[in-house]
Amino acid sequence: MTTAAFADLPLDQVRTLLAVVDEGTFDAAAAALHVTPSAVSQRVKALEQRTGRVLLLRTKPVRPTDSGAVLVRLARQVARLERDAYAELGLSGAGEPTRVSVAVNADSLATWFLGALTRVPREPRLCFELRREDEDHTATLLREGVVMAAVTSSPDPVPGCTVRYLGRMRYLPCANPGFAERHLHGPLRELLVEAPVVVFDRRDDFQDGFARRLGHDGAGSARHYVPTSEGFAESVAAGLGWGMVPEPQAEPLLRGGRLVEFAPDLAVDVPLYWQQWKLDSPALVTVAEAVVAAAREELRR
Repeated sequence: MTTAAFADLPLDQVRTLLAVVDEGTFDAAAAALHVTPSAVSQRVKALEQRTGRVLLLRTKPVRPTDSGAVLVRLARQVARLERDAYAELGLSGAGEPTRVSVAVNADSLATWFLGALTRVPREPRLCFELRREDEDHTATLLREGVVMAAVTSSPDPVPGCTVRYLGRMRYLPCANPGFAERHLHGPLRELLVEAPVVVFDRRDDFQDGFARRLGHDGAGSARHYVPTSEGFAESVAAGLGWGMVPEPQAEPLLRGGRLVEFAPDLAVDVPLYWQQWKLDSPALVTVAEAVVAAAREELRR
């Protein structure tokens, strides 16, 4: 596709593509746009012909292809700029709060990120839509245009985005004292693979990665899946299994004697980054400043 073709994309077709992705079907998009399903289909087809790319997978729900995701992101960015312009001009809708969508990993959400949002000034009025996702996968939501910004573990900027270093989240290998005495008393390299382990969900590879550092293929097969950050830490403290607990959550439990570090020299640091769209948007600038300031205080450098 040529640069000229990109510069001449009809916005009604791009917005229609976004509506189909958001609503999940052509019929639902037609209802949202107050047009016929045939009009929706024709606009999408015309956009695909113009770009020379297949933009949608006709599944249920409809999903964008890689090329379609680029245009979906464009549509969301155009909508963001339009709302910013209306607000600056004092036109209709300027009194409504601006919605900012952010992808955040569960551990940041449970420890420092919500405090960052309280730093955001009251003006301009903002509402937050937070998407919880693993830090290794938040960039995917950013790439697909689902969110405007994300806390990620990747220093490589998503196309069309800027990236800023936030700091390091430290994870401590922890267990309940009684659990450690029963399962981890002795040569750790031999015992760890046999001990029950707590993992976040079936995509969580963090505990397996720690076990691989000790020469195993991964953690043991006796696994408890606990898909909330608070529940994860509490499950380890309750003695269900060992786990890598974020330092801010582990510290009070260590002081209270509910957790012990069974390998204090093997803590793991995960670098975190803030990525956001390259837009001159007052809302995004305001949120980014608050997040970076909070991370500077709460995360390790």
